[in-house]
Amino acid sequence: MSVRPFLRCVDEVIGKEPLSRHKKALFVFHDQLNLDAFPAWVREEKPLLMFVESRAKGMELPHHAVKAVYILSAMRHAALEWHAQGFPVRYHSTTGHFDDGVRELLEESSDTEIVWMEPSEWDSRERFRRLREELESPEGDGVSSEGTNPSSRHVHVIPNGFFFADPAEWKDQIRPGFRMEHFYRAMRKHTGYLMDGAEPMGGEWNYDKENRKKIPARLPIPPRTQFEPDAITLEVAKMVQAYFPDSFGYEHLFGGELRSFPFGVTREQALEHLDEFLEQRLDLFGPYEDALKSGEDILFHSVLSVYLNNGLLHPREVCEKALERFDGGHARLESVEGFVRQILGWREFIRIYYEAMMPHIRSANHFGFERGLPALYWTGQTDMHCLKESVRPVLEMAYSHHIQRLMILSNFSNLTETDPRELNRWFHLAYADAYEWVELPNVLGMSTFADGGVLASKPYVSGGNYINKMSDYCRSCTYDVKQKTGEGACPFNVLYWNFVDRQRETYNQSGRVNFMVSMFDKKPEEEQQAIREEAERFISELRRLAPCARADE
Repeated sequence: MSVRPFLRCVDEVIGKEPLSRHKKALFVFHDQLNLDAFPAWVREEKPLLMFVESRAKGMELPHHAVKAVYILSAMRHAALEWHAQGFPVRYHSTTGHFDDGVRELLEESSDTEIVWMEPSEWDSRERFRRLREELESPEGDGVSSEGTNPSSRHVHVIPNGFFFADPAEWKDQIRPGFRMEHFYRAMRKHTGYLMDGAEPMGGEWNYDKENRKKIPARLPIPPRTQFEPDAITLEVAKMVQAYFPDSFGYEHLFGGELRSFPFGVTREQALEHLDEFLEQRLDLFGPYEDALKSGEDILFHSVLSVYLNNGLLHPREVCEKALERFDGGHARLESVEGFVRQILGWREFIRIYYEAMMPHIRSANHFGFERGLPALYWTGQTDMHCLKESVRPVLEMAYSHHIQRLMILSNFSNLTETDPRELNRWFHLAYADAYEWVELPNVLGMSTFADGGVLASKPYVSGGNYINKMSDYCRSCTYDVKQKTGEGACPFNVLYWNFVDRQRETYNQSGRVNFMVSMFDKKPEEEQQAIREEAERFISELRRLAPCARADE
């Protein structure tokens, strides 16, 4: 079945622009939806803009239905917006991959020069590297092995303009001991953000220690605007229903009439969400950025990563607008610093890590865990309230904030000895902001310690006390967070100490957490044995009652 029937809204406006009319065509990836990131000549020359919807790419993983709708609707809206700005646009659908779609289009013209921006993801980059070799080869036909054009085609690849840092300048430094803080300080100096001459504004580089407060019970949480889906988004939703009925989160999106959508699909809507965050939530983002609260999925987080990662917003404009709020006295320093650090520091750092560690990092599994991902990640069905609250927003809107991702979902995966590559796959398909370059380092590097300590200095695991300290989750839970072992005890407690015991070699090598092994060894022998037995029983029961097939089965 062709995708074409589901392109009515685009076809009616754009039509089928012939490539033969244009000397130059710029291919735009689905995560490069911002012309401000391209060189100035693009706006000046207005080359033909080529967009490709790839069914093969969409079939690689059962991506969340919200994610699929968002990506495709945003791309269609961008094509229409740029067409309205005077750009010639060709919108194409293919059953193959993006590079296959480009080949199909180039068969229409032997003279059109092709330009693209360096892809951010490894697989797309490899596909387009091979495509470039094929197109530029004088021994080939310049289009495909079945074409008739005897000459090679000129291909121009421009650097990726959606980031601050050039990975070539940094990736050789990625090794154990080189932490994000070193990189972040260099980037602060380079950009001048929150700097007072050569020193950090306020005298501190990092205010993270001040940003760990629990949400007060009566603190009002500002609502976040929901957008009514337009004809294009509804059309895309019908296509996702038709082509991807096995998508994760399918029932939550299509269980009823689609009256609202959690994310904007145009640059104008993305800017609206940016301004809303800056005005209503930025000031309190810092103090409560690690907090958790039942029934509140956004709190004071920005939820802008979905726009940053497909290009609707550029990281530079987001940081600089936040700095304007600080300069105007509308947001406290620790909040603005914490927010800028997430973008200028962490987001840039993990991209460099990705460039340095690919492709071997995909198979990282430091602890050697081999268990499949528990079914509760797919269903949200569990008596553990913290897990239920953390999976629920993922099911509903392909999103949860970073503490739910790190200290609940990833923490539980590690403590139950889940294969980190299984968790990595789930994060990739489940989150609307997940692209491999950003998702893989966060999961295999940071949250599961699968790389053995290249990215993080310690395993990010905890018992129930941390969750109780930062949230109200434990109040509504079947289990007792204060009970360490025995019937009714919080599973995080026995799982944590069991993890410390079983992974003592890794703990003893880390100066930050090696004392935890000594704490376990000081426990009475009967308590140690109870921890081991109860942890093993819980993990076995978790899989027996709700087994989940591995991704490679």
